[in-house]
Amino acid sequence: MVGNYLPARWRLGRRTVLLFCSLGVCVFSLVCCYQALWLSPRLQTQAPLAPAPVGQLWVEPDRVTLPDPTGPMGEIHQRHFLLQEDSTPYFVRTQSGALCFRDGMEEPAPHRPPPRSAPPPEAGDPPRKGVRPRCVCRPGWHGPHCGVPTLVQHSNLATRGRLLPREVPRRVINAVNINHEFDLLHARFHELVSAVDLFLVCESNFTAYGEPKETPFLRMLLNGTFNYVRRKILYVFLDHFPPGGRRDGWIADDYLRTFLTRSGLSRLRGQRPDDVLILDDADEIPAAAGVLFLKLHDGWTEPFGFHLRKSLYGFFWRQPGTLDIVSGCTLAMLDAVYAGDGILLRRRNYYTLPGFREYEQSAGRRLAPWSLGSTVHYAGWHCSWCFRPEGIYRKLVSAQNGDFPRWGDFEEKRNLSYIRELVRTGGWFDGSVEGYPLTRLGDHMYAPEYVLQNFQQYHYLLKNPYAAPERENI
Repeated sequence: MVGNYLPARWRLGRRTVLLFCSLGVCVFSLVCCYQALWLSPRLQTQAPLAPAPVGQLWVEPDRVTLPDPTGPMGEIHQRHFLLQEDSTPYFVRTQSGALCFRDGMEEPAPHRPPPRSAPPPEAGDPPRKGVRPRCVCRPGWHGPHCGVPTLVQHSNLATRGRLLPREVPRRVINAVNINHEFDLLHARFHELVSAVDLFLVCESNFTAYGEPKETPFLRMLLNGTFNYVRRKILYVFLDHFPPGGRRDGWIADDYLRTFLTRSGLSRLRGQRPDDVLILDDADEIPAAAGVLFLKLHDGWTEPFGFHLRKSLYGFFWRQPGTLDIVSGCTLAMLDAVYAGDGILLRRRNYYTLPGFREYEQSAGRRLAPWSLGSTVHYAGWHCSWCFRPEGIYRKLVSAQNGDFPRWGDFEEKRNLSYIRELVRTGGWFDGSVEGYPLTRLGDHMYAPEYVLQNFQQYHYLLKNPYAAPERENI
């Protein structure tokens, strides 16, 4: 009996071992197949929401050395910013008593003595009966006070007849996320420094794809590169990557704006409900004239956007139409309607949000979205993929995992020679070539003024560096 039992147990043990070995081989094969499929760029473009392999859901952030809290910069990523009142005399009284916008009015004509039959008015005398004080506007400026630029005069603003100069200017906050768009960042600062009271600039030690990266803007901020505008910059540091952002890139893309507005605005002091927030992407630069109008006038509605001149790889490839995205509102609306979340501001569905009706009633006015500028009167610039080829490569590999096709997944698209050819022809990564019309440096609103004045620095954005001589914009 014992002799019969032992061989049966041995047989059972052998079968168990074989069963577990077979299961192990099957599981190993499935894992290998799954990894091969996941790493296929073509499959990723067809199944963007497929779960990521284990280990790719989260990447531990690199250690970032921030300033010594005892140093002159203090904790730059934690310090607060006190908004100051703007005491600039934007409006002046003329001799006739009219209140005129200084930059929009014609210089007064040389004084001529009045006819002998009409005695000169004494200082402080009211205007003569029947004579209404008025401002004489320079070309490009409109309205009774010469404070309305053409890009507002020809916009879809329905309340142009009710615009009035403010006694106390609003404060304007321009918020932007930065990766490596530093030439455009310089252009932004120089274009807007006279109109904006605070630049909220957010930088992360992760790419939009979730890979660790350095923080070059912080380094440049500390080494004095931006000293000319340093007093108006509040640095926002995003030291983590949102859960799920690697699997679904739109989570990461949205979170950048959410963190920028909520973290950045929480460190402000002295703000008022009617101060203005403008939330841009790094390649969107609004024109200073439009921003200054918002700062100095009452009577416009909200939320608002800007019609931006669209270009690709440089200002030399102008695309048809304009980029028109809702990007601004008052801090009161941001808080009451958008719950302080910048990504909700960038969408056009504000009327579906819970606080919409309540804010409209408390403000005592109808919320009516509008955009500065029009399809033929640009209110700024949108320069997409505007880098040297090396910068385009960097944008490709750091792009978020949701805007498909993700061209950085294709090795041939990352080739610098291929990228140079795209810049030369104005083509796109899918092989299409639109045949954009030629532009000239002298075209109206061709590029921001600072860019035009610094040709050596921006030559690769102003003239196509790879075009044949007969195709160059001149």
